[in-house]
Amino acid sequence: MKLFKKQYSIALVFLFVLCVGCEGFLDENSVSYQTTDNYYVTEQGFEDLVRSNYTKLREIHKERDLVLMGTDIFTSASWDEAGSGNQGNALNVYDIRFTPNIEPATALWDLLYKQIARTNTAISRQEGVQGMDPDRLAIRVAEAKFLRAYAYFYAVQQWGDIPMPLEEITTSSREVIKVPAAQVYDQIIKDLEEVESILPTKGNTEYGRATKGAAQFLLARVHLTRGWNFNNSLGGTAEDFNKALDYADKIIANYPLEPEYHKLFPLHAENPLEETFPTQNDKSDEIVFAVQYSDNILTNGSDEGETEYGIGNDYHSIFGGGAEDIPGSLGRTSHYNRNGALGNYIVSPAAYRLFDPDIDTRYHHNFVEAMYALTDVTGFVPDLDNPSSTIDIAKGDTVLYFPPWNKPANDQDKGMDVGGSKPYAVLNLDEIGINPISPYHSQDKTPLMWKFWEPGIPYDDAQGTFNLALFRSAEAYLIAAEAIIKGATGGDLGGAEVYYNAIVDRALGANAGADPMRAQDLTNLASMSTISYRANGNLDIDMILDERARELMGEYSRWFDLKRTGKLIERTTLMNPWTASVGELQDRHYLRPIPQKEIDRSIPSISQNPEY
Repeated sequence: MKLFKKQYSIALVFLFVLCVGCEGFLDENSVSYQTTDNYYVTEQGFEDLVRSNYTKLREIHKERDLVLMGTDIFTSASWDEAGSGNQGNALNVYDIRFTPNIEPATALWDLLYKQIARTNTAISRQEGVQGMDPDRLAIRVAEAKFLRAYAYFYAVQQWGDIPMPLEEITTSSREVIKVPAAQVYDQIIKDLEEVESILPTKGNTEYGRATKGAAQFLLARVHLTRGWNFNNSLGGTAEDFNKALDYADKIIANYPLEPEYHKLFPLHAENPLEETFPTQNDKSDEIVFAVQYSDNILTNGSDEGETEYGIGNDYHSIFGGGAEDIPGSLGRTSHYNRNGALGNYIVSPAAYRLFDPDIDTRYHHNFVEAMYALTDVTGFVPDLDNPSSTIDIAKGDTVLYFPPWNKPANDQDKGMDVGGSKPYAVLNLDEIGINPISPYHSQDKTPLMWKFWEPGIPYDDAQGTFNLALFRSAEAYLIAAEAIIKGATGGDLGGAEVYYNAIVDRALGANAGADPMRAQDLTNLASMSTISYRANGNLDIDMILDERARELMGEYSRWFDLKRTGKLIERTTLMNPWTASVGELQDRHYLRPIPQKEIDRSIPSISQNPEY
């Protein structure tokens, strides 16, 4: 079992311990001919050990299939082929291929337990450290406990009852003992309550390290989740919701919202030819905790042996769309980088209809509605049925346009490729994600999800340097609203709707106070009926989940949200085209299968989750 292997060699640790860093976070130094036993007892050695605990955050958050895929807002391309022999992605379909051998579950399990093993080493070795200031040592151990609690929180939500080692393992053993999920939650809360009183406040430690605020934020999430008490198995009570609200209020008081949503993410131009390559700032006061990336390639990667996770932040390149085959494309170019070429995560059609494209600023930041020719094209044939009719396309011309869902183009205002008047392709929402015969688009096309797009990154590298926010105070507002809906009282700002509407109004910008309108029927793409998503005496869990989808799209939380609230089957079956058409999503999928190789290598074999 990987979590029971003897701790990593010192050479491995020192090659990558500094991969967490932004400026001023971690300074490299070269160490050779050391062992863990004679290095971790030194102040520098222990500092490096704790630094190495942060590195795993990069790899863990690149294993996002189980968090983003198979939900209501992300799916796979080619959903129009559902039922035509195309099986689709198993993570969306939830069919017989979703077994204990499914690779994303195995990969995430291994990473989380590697992180747990590493943090346990730091916690277990604290007594042997020599010459280190006791207060500083206590803070470093608190950081390790915070990161261990975070890893266990991910694991217990995915798998339920799990092994819970709490000390460094120094001898080989195949014995594995699962503990009840409620016991795991007790340990998580115990660790976090302990470190909350030890960790420094923001601004009083190196940027990127765990802080008191990070512990408080995670406590808010943990109590909110335990309060829902999945299958009566978490030990949750009504008091958990009061605690979630209390901790959320602490975050809101100390981490003010960024006035403009788009400034939380990389700044960019929607037209690559107009890109100004602005200086990026990923240290907003709203962000409580983030995965750190660096502009130094030597300290921007993963651990040795984890090369499949690459170097740098790749969130700018994993969401669908694709621009490599449009007229005037330069093919694989940094203008559009790899957005859509990887195409791992495609926004479901219904998810676009959650936004008011007219006044919700998140819609225009998150989605690119037009693609542009990057070079001149002469004699282009837009209509294959009329080869004698040609047009010239100039560099910078629109070649593909996606009208907002609430303003679909009529036949006349569509492209010449389908008999319309426009010299570019126009795809309404009910036409995206399909593969029509057209020279404008030879593969699946959807509006690019550019929320995390970083300009100027070479196509083949995906070496993003923008930090990936994990905790930000906007979510604390929504945690508070949800906790109050579930019975919590005494919110500092008032009732649930005050917290909820604060996030809606930030998104509306100059239109704060207006009624933003989403589609009333999310899945009937032809329906233009709308309903306001401002809370006005009608706030419920579905409205909060809608707002979490708009605000936190792609931010490593969606499956957890649906699982926590018991809405996974209802909302995913409604909004994910693959799940709706050929899916077999069932109650058993609220827990993931224990990886088969974990069962095989344990003696006696640990039990599998029900119905796998």
